[in-house]
Amino acid sequence: MQEIRQEIFRLTLSDKTALIEEVLGDSVDVQRRDFMFCGNPDYPGCCYSIDGLVDSAVIDAALKALVVSGTELVDEPALLATAEEILSSLMFNAAVRACNTLAAGIEGILSGDTLVLIEGVEQTLLISSKGWKDRSVEEPASENNTRGPRDGFTESIRTNTALVRRRIKDPMLRVEGMVIGTRSKTDVNIAYIQDLVKIGLVDEVKQRLSRIKIDAILESGYIEEMIEDAPFSPFNTLQSTERPDKVASALLEGRIAIFTDNTPVVLIAPTYFWQFIQAPDDYYNRYWVGTFFRMVRYVAFLISLTLPSIYVMLVSFHHEMIPTSLALTIASGREVVPFPVLLEAVLMELAFELMREAGLRMPKPIGQAVSIVGSLIIGQAAVQAGLVSPFMVIVVAITGISSFAIPSYSSSLALRIFRFPLLIASGSFGLLGFSGMFFILLLHALSIRSFGEPYLAPVSPFQQEAQRDMMLRLPMWMLDERPAFAQDTKRMSEHQKPQVPKEPQP
Repeated sequence: MQEIRQEIFRLTLSDKTALIEEVLGDSVDVQRRDFMFCGNPDYPGCCYSIDGLVDSAVIDAALKALVVSGTELVDEPALLATAEEILSSLMFNAAVRACNTLAAGIEGILSGDTLVLIEGVEQTLLISSKGWKDRSVEEPASENNTRGPRDGFTESIRTNTALVRRRIKDPMLRVEGMVIGTRSKTDVNIAYIQDLVKIGLVDEVKQRLSRIKIDAILESGYIEEMIEDAPFSPFNTLQSTERPDKVASALLEGRIAIFTDNTPVVLIAPTYFWQFIQAPDDYYNRYWVGTFFRMVRYVAFLISLTLPSIYVMLVSFHHEMIPTSLALTIASGREVVPFPVLLEAVLMELAFELMREAGLRMPKPIGQAVSIVGSLIIGQAAVQAGLVSPFMVIVVAITGISSFAIPSYSSSLALRIFRFPLLIASGSFGLLGFSGMFFILLLHALSIRSFGEPYLAPVSPFQQEAQRDMMLRLPMWMLDERPAFAQDTKRMSEHQKPQVPKEPQP
């Protein structure tokens, strides 16, 4: 079959159609339309396309040009026209190209193009007739914001790159393409700004993508797992987003965006850990507001990661660290609980994760109601039955709410995973176990990289200029530096601070 697919088109029309139909089989969505080139029955032709992937109006216009126009190209008794002559004389559609091999023709048909064959013409025409239904551009459901653009990526790769082009009208913005997947033939685009991107990063991304040998790429998560720096780490070393403004901001910092067809999720490399806690709202609101809510998210991050562990550690081993009145209240609530506090915490965390996963997988109209009502009912019933203490319900609820404050859903998943080893270590060895496990996680984060960049930069290694937009968000006119890896680190001119006009002289 592979030899047939590479067959040069120096065959009769019947031989070409036989080869195509042998490869495509009897699929009901494969359409064939026959016509007479220039209306001459001596020069038959036909075209192949996939129903549902093409725009019929484009095909009709192309066939009209081939059938009605250009009879001067026919010279009895032989057809002297070539594919290039047909393109220059008849086909005014710029998205039409000549095709030499059957492999390229079949690939074009399966991608939504229309393959045109004419008796006597060695080459064939491949018309770009893609016309499937696309989802409208809408705000991403998982990345809401209170101020800023409301558009989001769709499953069409060309729509996604266009959304970024609208924001960056820079001639140095480059979008390069490749195809990955021996069977899916998935289009993958790499976007970057040539004079800003980190030196060597484009070649490194291309090299990692070219090493992917797989039958199909169905989502960008396939690519993420195959090109990340720390494949066994729960930490995300690639940032994923559905927001065009976030991708445009990353490109303007000298990063690379990886677009994958059939998914709205775009990958950004390299990335720092702290970017997962930042949100676009930080820059669209005034800097005092952005700084305050960024600090709130950092607090939520610490609560989500450590609160259950700290509670179990204090109740199990370090009662002296709890105020006396609070310790008595906790003890009275645990008086009838039959389980150790560690087992109680693990069971409650698993129950909360079960409720959250069930609410996520159920149909939207009832999913949220079931997860909220179910949590309230089960929590109240468990307290009344004496299975868990009221304080444990409060701790687990605050922990869950804090995890929802993390802007990046993928990074919040890592926090949910890290919570369990911290919890077990704290419940088993107290403060020693909590400290040891916390530093193990910290050392692991310090050891990994994202396309050569330290994952915890600009904290480690410490970069003073980058602190203006790390935990705090200073005024926009002070954020004049790009990340240190960018070719051009200067992003604005000097003296951008607003100048208050002086009072007019009397």
